[in-house]
Amino acid sequence: MESWIAGSEIVILEEDITVGNVIDQKINEQMDRDLTDAFIIVDLGALVDQHLRWQRALPRVEPFYAVKCNSSKPVVQILAQMGMGFDCASKNEIALIRDIGVAGERIVYANPCKESSHIKYAASRGVQLLTFDNEDELHKVAMNHPAAKLVLRIATNYSATQISLSEKFGATISECGHLMECAAALKLDIIGVSFHIGSGCTELEHFTRAIADARIVFDMGIHLGFHMGVLDIGGGFPGSRNEKVIFEELTAVINPALDIYFPEGNGVKIIAEPGRYYVTSSFTLAVNIIARRIITNSQSSSNDEAENNKTIMYYINDGLYGSFDNVSQFRDLLKPILYKKDIPDQKLYRTMVWGPTCDAFDYITDIWKLPELKIGNWLLLQNMGAYTVSTLTTFNGFDGPTADYVISKKAWETVQKIKKGTESPE
Repeated sequence: MESWIAGSEIVILEEDITVGNVIDQKINEQMDRDLTDAFIIVDLGALVDQHLRWQRALPRVEPFYAVKCNSSKPVVQILAQMGMGFDCASKNEIALIRDIGVAGERIVYANPCKESSHIKYAASRGVQLLTFDNEDELHKVAMNHPAAKLVLRIATNYSATQISLSEKFGATISECGHLMECAAALKLDIIGVSFHIGSGCTELEHFTRAIADARIVFDMGIHLGFHMGVLDIGGGFPGSRNEKVIFEELTAVINPALDIYFPEGNGVKIIAEPGRYYVTSSFTLAVNIIARRIITNSQSSSNDEAENNKTIMYYINDGLYGSFDNVSQFRDLLKPILYKKDIPDQKLYRTMVWGPTCDAFDYITDIWKLPELKIGNWLLLQNMGAYTVSTLTTFNGFDGPTADYVISKKAWETVQKIKKGTESPE
């Protein structure tokens, strides 16, 4: 496509070129070379849209992108250009973000339980903001990074989420007083409180409760003489408009709670750790049907519906050990698109979809109803940006899908405006 403007790993698309055009070209190139490898097309413009949406809906909250969700370099580069902060969980994540030019003060080392060598590395790279939730962690910080600015993470065991984190991380309110006294004895500086509701929360009042609990711990810190100035409301924000709770429904609860417990003008910096919110919708995965088995059902219903006549097992060239490792809790968001839809028989059948490895657990789903497809047909899967490329393996010798990064010219220009501080939410 002559209208593409190449720039580093990112291709800027002219106005008449769409992501669909890019997918078409990629599949045609594969077919010309007799290849059927899975691949991903990344629309970086979706990151820009999500960032502007965040600024409109949560204007008081500064996002620190959770690198663990998707550490693709072009992704973090675009976010960095828009002035994003970053939530890092390890030495390597800190190195990635510092090496693309992000200053240490724009990083929160948000893993509450860290290796001592990683704490030392954070100190050497100018990362001051560290999270903790237990006494042993305080002793490690005192030995390896005594100048750190600490954020105490509290538990939110009351939250009902698809992915809960409070069983593993977070101090109870009854533990916080002792932890703060211990920090004072070690001459460490606590400057704030954090929590993480978890992903997929549908009981929105739990955000209000967590913010109220954070206020209690804030006041404990102030009483003990700490200069409390940071509130971190964590992550778990939905990344797709197809989820049960959309982003604006959450913010309609969060904003009033912040106004009550941390009113504007009180000197508290409010941050968050969104991950899937930014990247979920930016990744489209293209997979190929590499094999199939047709099983004739011995019994069918009286109305003889097509889906009862047979079950079709499809094997695709990406699976549980690749892009689908961490999407099991969100399978209802994955609705395959039949590429070109050039299937003569549109009757829908019971379908079982498997990944390419020899492991019997490499099973993706049985909730899709698909027509009878052929080996070599393509399926497109949207909303594949969160916890996919960052968690894939090469088990059984299968490589993960390759990725091509594109952005529209308009979105690229918006990034440059944001970078220069001239773009504001509508």
